[in-house]
Formats: sequence, C-alpha cells, structure tokens
Amino acid sequence: MKYFLYARKSTDEEERQVLSIEAQLAELKELAAKEKLEIADSLCESKTAKEPGRKIFGEMLARIEKGEADGILAWHPDRLARNSVDGGKIIYMVDIGQIKTLKFPTFWFENTPQGKFMLNIAFGQSKYYVDNLSENVKRGFRQKLRRGEYPNKAPIGYLNDRTAKTVLIDPLRAKLIIKMFELYSSGEFSLKYLKDKFNEIGFTSKRGRNMTSSMILQILSNPFYCGVFKFNGEIYQGKYEPIISKKLFDGVQAVMKERGRPLGQDKHDYAFTGLMKCKCGACITAERQKGHIYYRCTKKMGICDEKYIREENLLEQFHGLFQKASLPDDWIDNMLAKLNEEEKSAIKSSSSLIDEVKTQITATESKLDKLLDDRLEGLLDKDDYLRKKEQLINQKIDLEDKIQSIRQTGNNWLEPMREFLFANKQTKKVANGGDNLEIRAFIKKIGSNFILQGKKFEFKPKNGWNSVLKNEKRNWLRDLESNQDNSFQRAASYH
Repeated sequence: MKYFLYARKSTDEEERQVLSIEAQLAELKELAAKEKLEIADSLCESKTAKEPGRKIFGEMLARIEKGEADGILAWHPDRLARNSVDGGKIIYMVDIGQIKTLKFPTFWFENTPQGKFMLNIAFGQSKYYVDNLSENVKRGFRQKLRRGEYPNKAPIGYLNDRTAKTVLIDPLRAKLIIKMFELYSSGEFSLKYLKDKFNEIGFTSKRGRNMTSSMILQILSNPFYCGVFKFNGEIYQGKYEPIISKKLFDGVQAVMKERGRPLGQDKHDYAFTGLMKCKCGACITAERQKGHIYYRCTKKMGICDEKYIREENLLEQFHGLFQKASLPDDWIDNMLAKLNEEEKSAIKSSSSLIDEVKTQITATESKLDKLLDDRLEGLLDKDDYLRKKEQLINQKIDLEDKIQSIRQTGNNWLEPMREFLFANKQTKKVANGGDNLEIRAFIKKIGSNFILQGKKFEFKPKNGWNSVLKNEKRNWLRDLESNQDNSFQRAASYH
C-alpha cells in the first residue's frame, strides 16, 4: 500500500502554534519508517484550509483517483480539511474505496463505520474551530474600531507603529500636510498649484512618488487628518493625534464644494482677475500683449474710460502696500512675547468654560452609547444609525476642538492678534520672494473692496491693518513700551 505524505501550514495568525512544514515532515517520516509505510510522494502546501480550492491538495486527490496511492499520511485531520467540502470529499473517497486508509501521529483512524464517524467529528471540530475563531477575530476587530484603533495602513502624514499597533504623526510630513490644508482653505490656490509647489520642495508619497492633483485631492478630502476615519461605511473617532482641527478640515471641504474653479486661476494664469473691480462696477479682465499682461475693465456696465494697467505696475503698488503694512521684526517679537504672558493669565480664567464644554462632551458620549443600544435592540435601522452616529461624532470633535481653542487662545482676541502679527511678519517675505498667487492671498488678508481707478489700486483695510497702513507705527511702539495696565489691550484693539 502506497501513501501520499501531505504537510500543510497556513499563514493565518490563528495557526501560528501549528508545527511548521519542516517539523511535520520530520514527524511523518519518522512514523513512516517506524511502521514501514511506502511513500509514493511528499506533498507540501502553504495555504489555508478554511475554504476549498487548494491546488496541491486537489492534485493529490486526483492522483489517488488514478491509483497512484491508496492512503494519506498527515499530521492531523485538520491538515487535510477545515471546510465541509474538502472533508466530505475525503470521507466519500473512503466510502467508495479510493482512499483505503488514513494515518496520523496524533489521531486514530480505521476504515470502519466507527472510524469514519470519528473522522467526520474531527473534520466538524476543525470547521467549528475556524468558524468560532473567525467570529472571535471579527468581534475583537469591532472592539478595536470602537476604541478608535485604525486597522489599515496609515495615510501620508502618519506612521504605523507595529510594536504598539497604533498610529503616530510623521514629523517630516505633518507640518507640510497642515500647510497644504491652510493654503487650500484660503480659496486662492488650485490643486495644480499645490501639486507643483509640493513637488518642488520634494514632498513625495510614502513610496517616493511625486504628487499628482488627484493625490492632493485625496489628502484634502480625508477626514483622517482631523481625527475621524471611516471603515466599512461607518465613522469612528480615532485614538491617534489629529494633524489639523476639524474647523480647518470643514473649511477645506467648503472651498471644494462652493467654487467651480480656483480663484485667480484660468487657462492663462492671470493671478489678479477676480480680485478687484473697476471704478464703474464692472469686473477686471486680463490679456497678454507683446509679452506683457495687461488688466482692464470688461466694460459690461457701459462706457468706461478706465485705462489699461500693466501687471508690473500693479505689482509695484502691491509692494508699496507691503512696506506700509510692515512692522519691524523686533516690535513683533516683543508683542508676541507679551501675548504669551497674556495667554497664560487667560487660560487660568477659562477653566470654568472648559468644564462646561466637557459636560457637553459627556452628554454626547451618552447619546452615542444609547444610539448603539438602540441599534443592537433593533430600534434603529442601519442607515439611521450610521447617519446619527456621524452627526454625534462630529459634534463631539467640534466640542473637543473648542476646548483646545480655549486652552490655546484664552479668549477671543488673543489668537486673532497673534495671527495678525504673524501675517505682518510675512509681508517682507511675500514682497521679496512671493509669487503672484501668494501676493494675491496676502492682499485679500489685509483688505477688501478692491477697486482699480485711474490706474491706482484702492481698497478698504481690514481692522488692525488701518493703523499700520496709516503709518501710525509710533503708536504701536508707544503702547508696547508703556507700563500702563491697559497698554497691551489698546494695541490689541487695532485688530
């Protein structure tokens, strides 16, 4: 009687404790030598037996049907089958005499009604083990999702910590991700512009590929960066640290939804169209003539005598504005230091407000728990459950962002003041090295109601920039050096 020696090892996690193929072969060969069994061939396979379709196993049964062997030598019945199809096939071949015997070092078998009954039980136990293990794995997986553990490969800007099985911020890319969101949220920069800029500075995917517009869009559309992820259509709040706030993410989505095309971007890349209007109320258009870009009135409101203006002349006026809007760096640094002191004092007085928000968060968490109970009890269908769950999680994240904002700003004027000073510090950088789109974005930051009249660019300065643009820098310095208690508050009132 000839035997096929069959050894199988699955790569599935649940079979890690099973002997390796090499160990199985050693045990089986020792048994064959001990019982003087004739081995027709040794067959090895690394594949799960949860479902039918194993190639080598199928070839082995086909060869038995051809009469090349009469029996199978394996470590245990579960090496042969963990599903009802393969198990039933072996038992049927035993019934019709194609398989005359089966031998296992760890299991007794005789080709008798009792032996086949015990074999059937062994195959059934193997299938039950797999089915039960699968349910346990799924249940554990669902629990991990509820704990906010992300189950997949982290997107660019994050790293997978395989040891702790968590997600960490990638310090090399996170700051650039933040900048990408901030630039796009301004509504001034297209996907193509961001793609070109980030490729220029060497920002690549995890595989080292250059950015494409679709990759930029995928990043900007992914809620993962504000602490939320979706899995199988259901939303979960992640336990990892968000890179951006939900407010910034929502702002980016609003820009995507509302604009048909990026402002300041058309097929000729005229950066300042859409920024200003003519004195007559009509829009300003642009055209290229003899290598120069000219801006002019569209005259759609009627006859207008406004003249063309070259882009170079317009840029000169912008640079002049930057000089007026520029405070000395040492002033800004001193004011920022004072801001930090004010912030520490404001944070102490904000604890009661934080406690109030925490109470709202606890109430939201209770609603999430009740929502899950209603779903489990069949009181809610799946669509209603997912929709309400998403609303509550977004509400909770908004509240957590509010706490973070309170801790960072202290009150409503600190952060706007800080943004004003940082923006002011950027004026020299934009004036000296900024491209037209960056200049456009900064112009919109310091003013509104942009008009072109008599080849002169006019606008209404926003609060805070009024004093600077009117050359009242002496007042800023006086306030900064004053020892009066209200000095810094007066400086803040310029914003």
